Amino acid sequence: MARIEYDVSQTGFRAVLKDYQELALRVIWNSQEGANSRTVWVKVNQMLGGETISRASIINFLEHMRKTGVLDAYDRTGKGGHQFVYRMGMNEEQFKRFIVKTLLESLMRDFPEETRTAISKIS
Repeated sequence: MARIEYDVSQTGFRAVLKDYQELALRVIWNSQEGANSRTVWVKVNQMLGGETISRASIINFLEHMRKTGVLDAYDRTGKGGHQFVYRMGMNEEQFKRFIVKTLLESLMRDFPEETRTAISKIS
């Protein structure tokens, strides 16, 4: 199961992703053919403006998203050898549903009655 940390003091994707992580996903979501880690790293750093993020942070995040199924990847031989090209495994809406499902499954596992009660009072 995916590991998701939810920060209730934040809203939207910021509740589960750092700013550079959301930008990295948007680079992939906006790319028809996908992108390698270097391309994602360059674009994210451009979008961040003055702030920079390490390439290792981008690679680790992309790999985590690939292993959880949010991203897909294929191996391509290019300059410098083999490289992954990351592409969408889930679109933005599917990713939102994945977050909700993962959080609800965790709550149901740990607090089933309380979760059911809370959901019934929201609906």
